[in-house]
Amino acid sequence: MRGMRITVERITNLFWLWTVLGVAWAWVRPSHFTWFLPYIAPGLAVIMLGMGITLTFEEFRQVVRRPWAVGSGVLAQYLIMPWCGWMVAKLARLPDGLAAGLILVACCPGGTASNVITHIAGADVCLSVLMTMCSTLLAVVMTPWLTGWLAGHYVAVNRIGLFRDTAVVVLLPVVAGILINQRAGARLKTVQRISPLVSVAGIVLIVGGIAGAQKPVILESGFRLVGAVAWMHGFGFALGYGLARWFGHPVTWRRTISIEVGMQNSGLASALARNLPHPAAAAPAAISAFCHCVIGAALAAWWRLHRPLPLRQDPGCRPSSDERPDRRVGP
Repeated sequence: MRGMRITVERITNLFWLWTVLGVAWAWVRPSHFTWFLPYIAPGLAVIMLGMGITLTFEEFRQVVRRPWAVGSGVLAQYLIMPWCGWMVAKLARLPDGLAAGLILVACCPGGTASNVITHIAGADVCLSVLMTMCSTLLAVVMTPWLTGWLAGHYVAVNRIGLFRDTAVVVLLPVVAGILINQRAGARLKTVQRISPLVSVAGIVLIVGGIAGAQKPVILESGFRLVGAVAWMHGFGFALGYGLARWFGHPVTWRRTISIEVGMQNSGLASALARNLPHPAAAAPAAISAFCHCVIGAALAAWWRLHRPLPLRQDPGCRPSSDERPDRRVGP
């Protein structure tokens, strides 16, 4: 059993490598990954279910008792990323359509992939899920308003569809997983250990599918756009961590907020890009799906190897499951 834990740990820590290899494979053979595109929503739901079985309602209650963590994270989401998108688009002197698309990505809420990356990094999954839910609900107002202000366009949001998809992909699977964990308990230990591997496989398939489908657009836009998207997400991760540290949050919360701020809902941005008057506006969303997963995967691998200090040395932070001897998430 210990040997299996070590193997899962090593494979999970190389998540960034599997992501890069998956995108490279999809670039050469797009059809090997694009078949998964219709299954992105159910695939994420399965990943969320796997995370849910590692959580308990008590952990959510502990996070809710600290609303400042959720509120400051959501505030950082809608302060940092829109500013980064506008600044990078201006400095890179992107054409109007690409600039608008980049700003649209920056004004979207955190994506469900951030919950997966948080899970793999050993940070606070409960806080990440709550931040994703809150930022997504606020996106009904914030995304059109910020995009219209910074990009000069108004983006129409399908509110009913947004609420429905968020509930189906994030909320319902996580709650179902918690309920299963409450009933099954110790009998799920093996499943809990291999759940990070399911997360790795799911994200690689999703990112590879998007990269393969958008290959012609990416080739046409060139490396100038790729660099701009990478810089935007890099600034988001760094400034998210810095602001959380300035707020005085413990290490686990800093890492969670950094991931949540740096990773956007690129799928939502792709759908909303149809409301912009430039066909190229969807290209930044496609590149974003690759860039934020690569950067997030690298951070997750690093942070998994350099886990936070125990609770007694890090006041205000509940210990992550990887810090508790009685239950561990993954290896």
